[in-house]
Amino acid sequence: MTKIREAWGSRFGFILAAAGSAVGLGNIWKFPYIAGENGGAAFIFIYLVCIAIIGFPVLIAEVLIGRTTQRNPVGAFSALAKSKLWVSVGFLGVIAGFMILSFYSVIGGWTLGYVVETLKGSLSNFQSPDEAGTLFGSLVGNVSWGLGFHTLFFAMVMGIVIRGVQGGIERSSKIMMPILVSILVILIIRGVTLDGASEGLAFLWVPDWSKINGQAILIALGHAFFTLSLGMGAMLTYGSYMSKKDSVISSSAQIVFLDTLIAIMAGVAIFTAVFASGLDPAAGPGLIFQTLPAVFSTMPGGTYFSFLFFLLLAIAALTSAISLLEVVVAYFVDEKGWNRKGAVLIFGGSIFLLGVPSALSFNLLADAKIFDKTFFDVVDFLASNVLLPFGGLMIAVFVGWIWSTTAVLEAVKEGAEELFESYPWFEGIWMLFLKFVAPILITLVLLNSLGIV
Repeated sequence: MTKIREAWGSRFGFILAAAGSAVGLGNIWKFPYIAGENGGAAFIFIYLVCIAIIGFPVLIAEVLIGRTTQRNPVGAFSALAKSKLWVSVGFLGVIAGFMILSFYSVIGGWTLGYVVETLKGSLSNFQSPDEAGTLFGSLVGNVSWGLGFHTLFFAMVMGIVIRGVQGGIERSSKIMMPILVSILVILIIRGVTLDGASEGLAFLWVPDWSKINGQAILIALGHAFFTLSLGMGAMLTYGSYMSKKDSVISSSAQIVFLDTLIAIMAGVAIFTAVFASGLDPAAGPGLIFQTLPAVFSTMPGGTYFSFLFFLLLAIAALTSAISLLEVVVAYFVDEKGWNRKGAVLIFGGSIFLLGVPSALSFNLLADAKIFDKTFFDVVDFLASNVLLPFGGLMIAVFVGWIWSTTAVLEAVKEGAEELFESYPWFEGIWMLFLKFVAPILITLVLLNSLGIV
């Protein structure tokens, strides 16, 4: 093909877009509740170590593959390896993006729905999390509510991606990410000024090592891997639009920093409010849609802060979702010669339709089980527990063992010459973690996800 491939308008735009991909519901929904279930500060410390030894090295590797080849996951592995085995690994990334977005959009729709419900006043009179849980059950059990907001969320995703890398993804990220951080700051200020907030801060910052066991470490390992959108081709695809003048290492470090900072900020905003209300910090997955609406109900100005919080969730879901659709679109644009508009409409529409049974898994199809799981649960399990860790493992193995070490180091030093001059030991440490530490630990994550360990 002779047409010029799209690229980021600036390094800053890439970092915001990639951070937006990483900053999703996992940071604001999952991270606070798994921290709550596993003892707060001690878990956060373990999580930060896991980010350093798995997340950062594998993120560098994934972005590097994309930037070096300037291709989508399939094209990238095809260019570097030629082997059908590795090309199939690229295909798994595209399939993972396809599957994850189908059910992720359903949850994204819920966040939009809760923004609307807050404005309607539906979330303002709860006396307990049980009442909020009842409302949540009735909302997701409503076919038109679930499908309607799934449709609206997906239309927003397609509307951004169809505008292209600079005009759609980069521009929207430059708008949404600052809004996301600003909302978090407002929620943190509100949280820390509540009576009893100090208990929430102590929960986050004073470690209780008695809560740390083998399972807690495996959970931290898994979340450190999943939070950075690794293994599904998103970071590889975003990396493929990078300029070769920009440093993969410093860009990856900034993405990790922003992702981790926002997760911890979300923890501060949530736990100060939860403790101030005397509710359970270990409420599990129900923390967001059951516990927090009850918290906001009892808080002065609660409707305003509830609106901001669910808007925050919706933005986080949207910035991640556009990266998932871009993985699929980039494949058809790069490899099949499709134009962007056609690829977005055809394959975005296909992903939307695959999401319909997931949306119906909470109402019409609730009793339709496959191996005792709903359709939503099956797609979630296959994508999150199998495809993602396997994809991440293959990236670590490929860059660490298959791709020529000389070529890898030459590629990673491009745009980062000053860093390697100042820290010549970095290449050895990075390759050590990539060759040995990351594959072993990701294998543990995969086995744990499958219930084997």
